[in-house]
Amino acid sequence: MFKNSQLETVKAWLVNPAHAAMPRHARIQRAIRQLILDSVLGPGKPLPASRALATSLGVSRDTVEAAYTQLHAEGFIERRVGSGSFVAEVTEFGLKDRRSNRDVRARRQEADLSGRGAAIVEGGGMRTMLSPIAFTHGMPETRNFPIQLWERLQRQVLREYGTKALLHGDPQGAEPLRRAIADYVNLERGARATADRVLVLTCSQQAMTLCANMLLNPGDRIFIEDPAYQGARKAFNAAGLDCVFVPVDRQGMVVEHIMNDPLGAKAVSLTPSHQFPTGAKLSLDRRLMLIDWAERHGAWLLEDDYDSEFHYNGKPTECVQGLDPHDRTIYIGTFTKSLFPSLRIGYVVLPPQLVGPMTIARSLLDGHTSVIPQLTLARFMSGGHFGAHIRSMRGLYAERLEALTHFVRQYLSDFVEPYVPFGGLQMPCVLICDLSERAIIDAGRREGIELFGLSSLNASQHAQTGFLLGFAAYTPPELEAAVKKLADLLHGMSRQKAAPSITHS
Repeated sequence: MFKNSQLETVKAWLVNPAHAAMPRHARIQRAIRQLILDSVLGPGKPLPASRALATSLGVSRDTVEAAYTQLHAEGFIERRVGSGSFVAEVTEFGLKDRRSNRDVRARRQEADLSGRGAAIVEGGGMRTMLSPIAFTHGMPETRNFPIQLWERLQRQVLREYGTKALLHGDPQGAEPLRRAIADYVNLERGARATADRVLVLTCSQQAMTLCANMLLNPGDRIFIEDPAYQGARKAFNAAGLDCVFVPVDRQGMVVEHIMNDPLGAKAVSLTPSHQFPTGAKLSLDRRLMLIDWAERHGAWLLEDDYDSEFHYNGKPTECVQGLDPHDRTIYIGTFTKSLFPSLRIGYVVLPPQLVGPMTIARSLLDGHTSVIPQLTLARFMSGGHFGAHIRSMRGLYAERLEALTHFVRQYLSDFVEPYVPFGGLQMPCVLICDLSERAIIDAGRREGIELFGLSSLNASQHAQTGFLLGFAAYTPPELEAAVKKLADLLHGMSRQKAAPSITHS
């Protein structure tokens, strides 16, 4: 018979809500199997008779018999006619090796990673919020999305394509969506795109990773903005590239630093239409200088146009790719900010010679993007609904940016100076007080306020401190409540810092 502790372990498996989807015999079988794997039940140990165990567990004998039959089939127990059931003798050596190897792996987990794997872990990955919490940056408004329209278009796709929509997709992307993307970026962004030059991906982060690994070798230099989007920097670091940081001013990336660098580089990563996070727009003369430089040096320009749809003062500047007659620019776009994050569809417009190699590489990463959302999005775009949604959101976000600016100036003027952007989904605020950026972020998180520190986006040790305030996903009343809460927090931190310390003799 089991010891009392062993019996209680099996009972715990039976009543655990996490195992509710399993039939009872499977719960008993899994519980006994785990006792054997953990060496709680050693080789040769007799198991209770099926009738006795059934009585102890309050189940039928057939249920226990089914569990024992499965354990026997898997080789964990032996069943001897007239003697009963026993833990199999052959498991001893295998289990010892299993435990030994598991312990060694646990002790040497870091050492077992490749150099690239260690770089990825050291970079920390990308942190995303599963639900909007003020002031999460880069989060679009999803409550206003026309979900009934999206459902109707998806039903149309399923009626038209039937079970074909359930098969594998083209690694390059569904042709209707590639055509819709090309039409859109040509019209709205001044690009030079055709459907056969578009590669549909899951996100802009995947595009950065592909470019880093397909176009550059470990140790190659790449110019990157300072400050810069963390995802790009982490993708390049993980690929073993040497990131050379170039400062940003009111006209965007200071490309003179690139022109005057004697060592050069194989690529430049930039956000020319709306620099992240400063919001600066790369001037035309600097765009042309970069295009000429890339052509002369055989280098690549990685143009991340992450939120070009949302400009609130006039028409956005046309993309660099459309100005480049030499096909040295790779244009990267995404729908996660313009539509909704869970869509997981991004794209790149590639020079013709890169389409084949990039598509092959993508097929090794994740095969293809889900077909049904691609075809639904294609209809959403070709039917004019994408443009209508963008226009609606642009007006909504402009109102929210104006509201946030007002609230920050009303409640936070003692602590931060807002840098009001002409576009995007977040507003940078620079600290003008003596409070620590890190302390504010940590205190805010404890109070349910999400702040993203500006200093973490800079390579320079003398970077401005402050944080990004996302505004797109929050109504004006929600923004005011959050700003007031942040103001109360900062006032409390200031009072605590100013209070004289008490010393004891």
